[in-house]
Amino acid sequence: MAAKRLEDGSAHGHMMDRDGDGIISDEELETSKLIQDLELQHERANAQRAMSWFALWGMLLYPSLVVVSEFFGMNQAASILGDMAAVYFVSVAGILAAFFGSQAWSNRK
Repeated sequence: MAAKRLEDGSAHGHMMDRDGDGIISDEELETSKLIQDLELQHERANAQRAMSWFALWGMLLYPSLVVVSEFFGMNQAASILGDMAAVYFVSVAGILAAFFGSQAWSNRK
């Protein structure tokens, strides 16, 4: 494959042209693709981490919500939250398991 010349005013070409000669070689194009793949993997890992922390904090704070409701005399709210706890924990665990399972399935070689 022949090297590609940059068009004048190209916004993305300058990022791919590592040596600044105005020509994008096959090596520079391959390096650019690898960098893009790494950036996507990094974004995916950050999204997984954020979702995991959100789910963890939700699971940790849910029981405290029941205790706070009971403390402020909202007995019916505490009762309803207590009844919903089993469904909530199973649902959050299921969502996390499905997400991480699908990610593992799609990333297998």
